[in-house]
Amino acid sequence: MDKNRLSRRTVLRGMALSAGAASLPSAISIAQPAFQSRRPAPAARKFRSKAVDAAIDATAAKLRDPELAWLFSNCLPNTLDTTVEFGSYEGKPDTVVVTGDIPAMWLRDSSAQVWPYLQFVAQDAQLARLIEGVIRRQTRCIIADSYANAFMPDLASRQPLEWSTHDKTQMHPGVGERKWEVDSLCYPVRLAYRYWKETGDSSPFDARWAVAMHVILETFRTQQRKGSRGPYSFQRSSPAPTDTLSEDGFGNPARPVGLIYSGFRPSDDACAYPLNIPGNFFAVRTLHRIEEMLTQIARDGKAAREARALADEIEAALQAHARLHHPTAGDVYAYEIDGFGNAIFMDDANVPSLLGMPYLESCSIEDPAYQATRKFVLSDANPYFFRGSAAEGVGGPHIGRDMIWPMSIIMRALTTHDHQEQIQCLRWLKASHAGTGFMHESFNKDDAKKFTRAWFAWANTLFGELILTMGRNSPGVLAQV
Repeated sequence: MDKNRLSRRTVLRGMALSAGAASLPSAISIAQPAFQSRRPAPAARKFRSKAVDAAIDATAAKLRDPELAWLFSNCLPNTLDTTVEFGSYEGKPDTVVVTGDIPAMWLRDSSAQVWPYLQFVAQDAQLARLIEGVIRRQTRCIIADSYANAFMPDLASRQPLEWSTHDKTQMHPGVGERKWEVDSLCYPVRLAYRYWKETGDSSPFDARWAVAMHVILETFRTQQRKGSRGPYSFQRSSPAPTDTLSEDGFGNPARPVGLIYSGFRPSDDACAYPLNIPGNFFAVRTLHRIEEMLTQIARDGKAAREARALADEIEAALQAHARLHHPTAGDVYAYEIDGFGNAIFMDDANVPSLLGMPYLESCSIEDPAYQATRKFVLSDANPYFFRGSAAEGVGGPHIGRDMIWPMSIIMRALTTHDHQEQIQCLRWLKASHAGTGFMHESFNKDDAKKFTRAWFAWANTLFGELILTMGRNSPGVLAQV
């Protein structure tokens, strides 16, 4: 294959199967006895947390269904077991978190992968240090290039991911891929903020971290594109049109209305319209967190006020432009808009999504606007909602037609108070693993054995988070699956 045409999409499509067993690592076989642990041997695990292991044992023991308990026990620790490299840099903790089958660290994925472990840091000082290392590593990444979505383990490396080698953009050392996505700068702040709240530890939030927060503010302001298109552009030679940006690499045109432009979605697919609505809602929440941390930790009142003013401006723009009239669904949030009156009505499984807005604290579950949008997302009016004999759920253009992402089913369960809906989601998830004992990127709506990515740590730990959350908030539901 011509390397100029290689892309993450091409690699992952090659992992989409007619039979799920063909994609599994040799250590994982569908033929293995049912419910045998799929975790690495203890000595082979990348990081061991007594607090997480204790929570796995305690929670699994309360689950009535042995298959659900097995899935939970495999999935929750998957990030710690297989994807982390815990070391030090300048005498401080430094942690690399790769996505699984791709040897790079996405700002989004790495934040989400360790997120469920934050509830255990008070019981495990070494786990707290590991997550402190993630925060410190992400800080260095943001300063290195605030427009990059993925970074190599060696931040001095000039060799990016294989499919990024010939990208036409301003590549920097350590960058794995340089797709500008609003959420890439939001997730690290979400992680840092909760770490601070859980531990009371402000040591990661030093002068370097304050510089990173200033970089985020400047990048967000620049990508409002009020006076110019800004410095970021990206082009890639690829058979997939969503792997590159139009208009000489600056993306499709949009009118500057106060929202932040994004080149790409959380799926790493190019935006159809550059003003991504769930991403901008997430940015508002992020800016409020930055304001609080700059005020209370960095004592930087000027930058804190700038964060607040920017949050207010984006929120006002969302109120004015984000909710539009759909011909069958009524007034709902669009997925993307261009500020000229054009919009795309859909949702994508990757988070931030419209479905996942309450999960990211962008709105409440009870918000009528969200509920109307949620009804639309989970209906045939959404072109990426698929219903089949195996399950129903949201997919997206990244993998394509009839492929449901387990992540969307997990989000559905996390954004409802309806116990019957949660039970159904758990049943679909239990039916989706195709004998592997893990969640996948996507699976066919009629045949779960046709799936992509046997090793996708974000989906695995997110499933673990779902079980922990339901065990805490809805224990009766878990007893009915």
